[in-house]
Amino acid sequence: MLYHLFEYLKDYDIPGSGLFGFLSFRAIAANVIAMCTALFGGKAVIKWLRKKQIGETVRNLGLEGQVEKTGTPTMGGVIIIFSILVAALLVCDLRNIYTQLLILTTLWCGALGFTDDWIKVFKHDKNGLSEKKKLIGQIGLGVVIALAVCFHPGLGGSTATTIPFVKSHEFDYDCLAFFAQGGLRNAIKWIIYAIVIIFIITACSNGANLTDGMDGLSAGTSLLVGVVLGILGWLGGNVINANYLDIMYLPGSGEVAVFMSAFAGALAGFLWYNTYPAEVFMGDTGSLTIGGIIGVGAVLIHKELMLPILCGIFVVESLSVIIQRSYFKSTKKKYGEGRRFFKMAPIHHHYQKMGHPEARIVTRFWIIGIILAVATLALLKIR
Repeated sequence: MLYHLFEYLKDYDIPGSGLFGFLSFRAIAANVIAMCTALFGGKAVIKWLRKKQIGETVRNLGLEGQVEKTGTPTMGGVIIIFSILVAALLVCDLRNIYTQLLILTTLWCGALGFTDDWIKVFKHDKNGLSEKKKLIGQIGLGVVIALAVCFHPGLGGSTATTIPFVKSHEFDYDCLAFFAQGGLRNAIKWIIYAIVIIFIITACSNGANLTDGMDGLSAGTSLLVGVVLGILGWLGGNVINANYLDIMYLPGSGEVAVFMSAFAGALAGFLWYNTYPAEVFMGDTGSLTIGGIIGVGAVLIHKELMLPILCGIFVVESLSVIIQRSYFKSTKKKYGEGRRFFKMAPIHHHYQKMGHPEARIVTRFWIIGIILAVATLALLKIR
């Protein structure tokens, strides 16, 4: 809203009105607004959650310090969502398709996660929303984003994406439709691309959800991912930087940088209350939203194939759960009783079972996240 107001005031030659024309200024403003909203608004939300006794119900799984967390306010993801939306609505270009899709993602995933938490807290069903219903919601968002990427003229209309280690830094999904020709080939490449988009968004949303098992773990690692996606969006939206780095130039994608700056600011503010020992948990309201924003943000700037590196922690967390479940089922079928590959999954709990303090595990995961973030940016110059 402020962006559009100052765009209007530019015609009246009011000093300072031109500042909102600079992405860098709006990105900084978005970060500060979101962070302050989370910091000052978060305290009030936590107080209200405590008053309403909206606390976490923790099952005793034999983890150190776990039982003490019972009753800690949950559904704190509303702090993150509200902070992002306040900043985005104030300083983002609301006419921009990138902004519109990211706001849609925030609301969509936020509603999905909120429903899950509502069932857990108020209906006292620890399972919450079924995995099938969550998956339907995530795939539904993926379909909407895929259709927008495929058909909206403001999103470039290209099936090319950025990958590391190759000279042109690009991979085109068209090559996967090599067996067809003409119009059929064109249709198949878009179908393949749409399937990849749906998979990426669903995987990111679930990956962030699985990572949310320790104080500050998901918020801290996601903050780092958001910063890198913001940088990549800013570079890809600037023709000079895109040409210099030999990456895709996407007109208008600079707004992703502004939104991701708000995303990082909101997470930084939330971390003030979520670091060990946490005063509030984000719940699925926050984790599903965080993962959805990361997945959609990467897809919109055509950097989705760099996510396995950038979101390496999400990948490992998800793989640990898949391995644990698969190994348990296969050994149960073979030996009559299920056996575990890890002491506990997701993998952060495996290390906790080994006796490592929670704060140490989270800090080391943050360090790994920093390494992966730097590596992702460095790969833009490695061919």
